[in-house]
Amino acid sequence: MGKTFEDFMKLENLLPTFHSVEEERQYLKERLAAAFRLFSKFGFDEGVAGHITVRDPEKKDHFWVNAFGMHFSQIKASDLILCNHEGDVVHGNRPVNRAAFAIHSQIHAARPDVVAAAHAHSVYGKTWSALGRKLDPITQDSCAFYEDHVLFDDYTGVVLDTEEGKRIAKVLGPHKAAILRNHGLLTVGKTVDEAAWWFITMERSCQAQLMAEAAGRPVLIEEEYAKVTSSQVGSELAGWFSFQPLWDKIVKEQPELVD
Repeated sequence: MGKTFEDFMKLENLLPTFHSVEEERQYLKERLAAAFRLFSKFGFDEGVAGHITVRDPEKKDHFWVNAFGMHFSQIKASDLILCNHEGDVVHGNRPVNRAAFAIHSQIHAARPDVVAAAHAHSVYGKTWSALGRKLDPITQDSCAFYEDHVLFDDYTGVVLDTEEGKRIAKVLGPHKAAILRNHGLLTVGKTVDEAAWWFITMERSCQAQLMAEAAGRPVLIEEEYAKVTSSQVGSELAGWFSFQPLWDKIVKEQPELVD
């Protein structure tokens, strides 16, 4: 009996297999570099702010991240640095962003299921965060975050202390995303692709709600249908798969990113 469409469309069937940890590591670094290039194209870069991490496939308490002060649009796989959970750079010759270490080390430590995490000071994300509210289910796309994102309602300045990172990780809990009040957005996933896509679509959901509320009073999707839609557009598979066209586009436009 042949496989059905549902059989093929399972994340474990779509993800590549690797013959060595080195091959898997290179794959993850290429995906991470592509995510940075895409963040730059979408305008998510703001000076030296912002970071995306991916857990190393061998050293689970280490993560790959962008070097501090390097523009997202110029990052290649070979430029990424490897950092341990003590904040030491163990591969690479450039420093790590202290905020990246403080936040991401604690999220990776608290959530063994999280492979990648993304944070940036994107315009609509930080604008929406200033309202101190979670997103409402006003569009099909925003339903991806229905009952699956939190508000970290406690801004105390630039996150440079791991204790602050621990508090963010605790509030995030098992969810895929957090709105950091007066700061911006944070998303996580079991793949780089998923974490990056959640950030991209969450940023656009913030933009859509800001525009809708500026124009009038948005009509909320009913709870029953918001939950159904969330299961359709908010799954790990949906997050991973939605990133694939963007991957194809960016590697064709900027093939040097995989070097």
